[in-house]
Amino acid sequence: MVYLYKELQPKDSFDILLPSSLSSHDRQLLTLFYQPLTGPEPISLYLTLWAEGEDPQRGLLNHYYLMNVLNMPIMKVFQARISLEAIGLLKTYRKDEGENRSFIYELARPLDAELFFQDPLLSMFLFSRIGEQAYRKLRKRFIKRIDKDAFKEVSRTFTDVFKPIDTNVPQEFIEPELKSNQMNYPFYYERFDFDLLQAGLSEQLIPSRVFTPEVKEWIAKLAFLYQLSPLDMQKIVILAIDDEMNISLERLKKAAADYYKLTISKEVPKFEKNFESKPQDEPNQSLTKEQELIHYLETTPPIQVLRDINNGKEPLPSSVELAEDLIMKHGMPIGVVNVLLEYVMLTLDMKLPRKYVERIADHWMRKNVRTAKEAMELARTERDQYMQWKLESEAKKSASSNYKKQPYKNIREEKIPEWFYKRNEPKKEEKKASNINFEEERRKILQKLGVVDG
Repeated sequence: MVYLYKELQPKDSFDILLPSSLSSHDRQLLTLFYQPLTGPEPISLYLTLWAEGEDPQRGLLNHYYLMNVLNMPIMKVFQARISLEAIGLLKTYRKDEGENRSFIYELARPLDAELFFQDPLLSMFLFSRIGEQAYRKLRKRFIKRIDKDAFKEVSRTFTDVFKPIDTNVPQEFIEPELKSNQMNYPFYYERFDFDLLQAGLSEQLIPSRVFTPEVKEWIAKLAFLYQLSPLDMQKIVILAIDDEMNISLERLKKAAADYYKLTISKEVPKFEKNFESKPQDEPNQSLTKEQELIHYLETTPPIQVLRDINNGKEPLPSSVELAEDLIMKHGMPIGVVNVLLEYVMLTLDMKLPRKYVERIADHWMRKNVRTAKEAMELARTERDQYMQWKLESEAKKSASSNYKKQPYKNIREEKIPEWFYKRNEPKKEEKKASNINFEEERRKILQKLGVVDG
C-alpha cells in the first residue's frame, strides 16, 4: 500500500483562497454539523486556514508551519486535508516545479442547515454519529418552519420591474456565469450502473423521463449509503413512483430506508474512513521495538522528538531552528532529521553542535538518505567516522598542544534508546526533605500563649 501522506511534505508551500464573508453562523455549522462527521482535526485545519486567509499581509506558508500550529505530524495534516475535500469544505490545487510543490487551498462555505438535512448521505452520516435525540435537537434549532399555505405569493419578477435598454458593452467586460459559492461535496454518481438499473424497468412501468440528473444522483447516493445493488434499486424506484408517474426525492429516500430496514438491518448504516483501515497485505503482528521507533521518527515533528529526548523539557530555540533549517532549507525528510538529532544528542551527552550536525547532514544528503531506517543503518556503519570528525573538531579548538585523543567508547550500546521508552511516562516531582521538629515547635507556641503543656 502506498501511504497517501507522502503526497505532501513539510517544505511544500501553499496559498489560501476564501469564500466571501465567512460568518459566525458558518462556524456554528462547522462545529455542530461537520465536526461529528470528520472529527476535530479537519475542522481545526479549516479554522486555521480561515484565520490565515484573513490576513492581508500574509505570504506563502509551508506545511511545517501547519504542523507546529496544529501540533500534528505531516500524515495527520494530510488526512485532515483530504477529509475536508471529501466533505466538500475544501478544494486543493497543486503545481509541480521540479522537486518543489506548491498548493492552493480554496475553502468552501458549509452547506446551510436545510440543504444539509435534505442530503441523504450527510443527514444519515450525522444521525449515525450523534444519535436521534441530538439530531432532532439540531433540526429544531436550525430549521424554522413557517406555514405559507394560507398565503398567496405576490412577489414581482425581474421583468415586472426592469426593462432592457440598448447598450454596447464590450465583450471582455461581460463576466462569465458565476458559480454558486456554496459547494457540495464531490460525489461521482456516474459510477453507479444506471444501464443495469433501467434494463430491468420497462418504459410503461417507469418512464425514462423520471431519471433526471438530481434523481440519478440521489439513487447513486442511496445505493452507496445502504450498499445496495442496481437490482435492489429497481425495487426501490418502483416503491417510490407515485400515481402520476413521478419520483419525489423524499419518497425515494423513504423507500430506500424502508427497504434497508426490511431486508438488511434495522441498525443505521455506519461510515468509516478508507485511510484509517489497515492495508490487506500488512502482516497482522505487533511491531518490534525498532520498527516502533522507526515509525515514531518518521511521523513525529522534530520539536516533539527534541522534547521527548530531553524528558519533556522545551528545546532551546537554536535547536528548533537547526531542525527547521535542515527540513526547509536543505529539504531533508522529517524521519532523517529526527534520526540525526537523536544520534548526535545521545552520542555527545545531549549536546547538539550545529557544525557537526550539518557535516553529518551533508554526508547523508550526498548518500541520498530518504528514510529513518536508512539513516539509522548509515549511522551505525559510519559511527567511527563521525566520532573521528568530532575529535578532529575538538582538537582544533583545544589550546593545549599536548592534547591526546582519547579512544572512542561506544556509549550507545542498546539499539533502542532509553528515552523512547520513557517519553510517555508522567514526570516525577522532586520531594523536598523536611527536618522540622514538630514537637519542639508545638512546645514553643504553647509557651508564647502562656499555656502549660499537659
